[in-house]
Amino acid sequence: MGSLGGKSDYESVRDARISENLARMEMLGLRRCAGEFSAIASASASASAAASRRAGIGGTTPRRNPKPPRVLTPLRRSGRLVAIAAAAPAGSASGPRRSARLNGQTTEHKALPLKGSLSKFAAEEAEEEEEEEEQEEKKAMVVIDKERVRILQERRCDSKGRGAVYDPVLGICCHFCRQKKLCGEEGCKRCGEGDLNQPCIGKTDCSSCHSSYGILCRACLKVRYGEDMDEVRKNKNWMCPHCIEEKGTKKFWICNSSICLKKRKLSPTGIAIYDAREQGYESVAHLLMDKLKCRAF
Repeated sequence: MGSLGGKSDYESVRDARISENLARMEMLGLRRCAGEFSAIASASASASAAASRRAGIGGTTPRRNPKPPRVLTPLRRSGRLVAIAAAAPAGSASGPRRSARLNGQTTEHKALPLKGSLSKFAAEEAEEEEEEEEQEEKKAMVVIDKERVRILQERRCDSKGRGAVYDPVLGICCHFCRQKKLCGEEGCKRCGEGDLNQPCIGKTDCSSCHSSYGILCRACLKVRYGEDMDEVRKNKNWMCPHCIEEKGTKKFWICNSSICLKKRKLSPTGIAIYDAREQGYESVAHLLMDKLKCRAF
């Protein structure tokens, strides 16, 4: 690169203005004042630094400015406490609360009943009271159940397949459709009469596991597995698809609910009954079983 040339017009103008400003400051005495101020500031800074060094050597910290004194205001109390203090006798409201024993006052305590006839009598009374309470609770429950069942019975049998009335208390959840509905079966004491101790005859029950996996409503049993509720009810050895697969009695016969298919890393089938019947299969389970066989072989 070549050497730089002379000053530009801008630099020449800048230098001229700087010279004018310095001359003006000298004429007004500003440069002298600025020097005095800088000397004073440097002297104060050096003095504070020396003081801090001396404090560090002596082992004491520099004293801070004292805090302004606090103004004490009267203690605020609620009107309720003020009224209680005014109404109480002298000496009772002031000071901490103490027990009667510590204050020197005598107290009388009731003696506990001795073991014998008195304790037996008290125990019998307690048992009678508990029995009466249980009977009252049972009566109230029966009244509530009967009232609810009476209102819902008009629509309960509208749909025999999956039921038409949802009931979170009496209804039993189907493993496939996840509907907790009253069954539409005639003669079901649980759904028809509201007896919680009776089973629902409109839901299946696996003879092996007796778990929620084996609970299916009439419609899901027919559509998903091609079985009839009346025949299953007569068969006391009926097993759910989970137990059939576990025991190996029917190969590739699996539970085709969306929950169980996702656990197997299989996509749920959705409403596949129409495709299954078009292809000649009795149910979705038969269609799925054939697909699994083809995939295995």
